[in-house]
This record gives sequence, C-alpha cells and structure tokens, in this order.
Amino acid sequence: MTVPSSPKPGIAAAIIVHEGRVLMVQRRVTEGELSWQFPAGEIEPGEAPNDAAVRETDEEVGLTVRAVQLLGNRVHPKTGRQMSYTACEVVSGTATVVDTDELADLAWITSDQISEYVPYGLFEPVQAYLDIKLPRGSAS
Repeated sequence: MTVPSSPKPGIAAAIIVHEGRVLMVQRRVTEGELSWQFPAGEIEPGEAPNDAAVRETDEEVGLTVRAVQLLGNRVHPKTGRQMSYTACEVVSGTATVVDTDELADLAWITSDQISEYVPYGLFEPVQAYLDIKLPRGSAS
C-alpha cells in the first residue's frame, strides 16, 4: 500500500480565451512531459480553486481575469497532481512573462495549434470548452 507522506497542494489552472486564442505558458522547468500548459499554480490553504486560478494568472503573466466557470477536476495523468480547471475571461491588462523564475515564454494560440503545444491531448472538459470558444481554422 502506497500512502503519500505529504500530499502536495492541488493545482488550479486558468483557461483564458481572448480574441479567438487561448493563453499557454512555457515553464522554465518541465514537469515530466509538461512544458507548455495553462497558467496555473498551487492552491493555497483555504483558497477556492477558481480564486487560485485568478491569482496565479495575475502573478505569472500580469493579466487580470475573472473566473467564469469551473470546467472540471482530475488527477493529472502526467504529474499525479490534483488539478482544477477554471474558464476565465480577461478583465484588463496585457499578458507578459511576469514570473521569470517559473516561466520562459507565453503564447496565445489558435485551436489548430493546440496539438503542437500539448501533443498528449487536453483534459476532455477543457477540450470541449475550447471547441466551443475557439474558432476552427482551415488547416487541421
């Protein structure tokens, strides 16, 4: 029987669609196969996952967002971490790499580029949300 001695805090991810693109950030240190991902970070004690997604977005990329909808929760298959995914909308600001210790780059990508950035596929509820929110290009 394997029991974690010190469970790590859950991770809250912000799914931010703006002007037909979704925001992805590139971590300085990859976590397994993860290099590009959504803005995300640890949920602090007593903090709601949607609040953590909003806070982490501001801390990492300087963008003020509002949580719109919880898309789902899961244990991430690549990292084993408990994940929460929240759809957010931009309130103000311009995304830039603010947390230079954690992030190397960021990109606003189209629906057609998702598989280039996340070759192992997205969490199904996140992909379903993006299928609705992002326009499909002519290239597949």
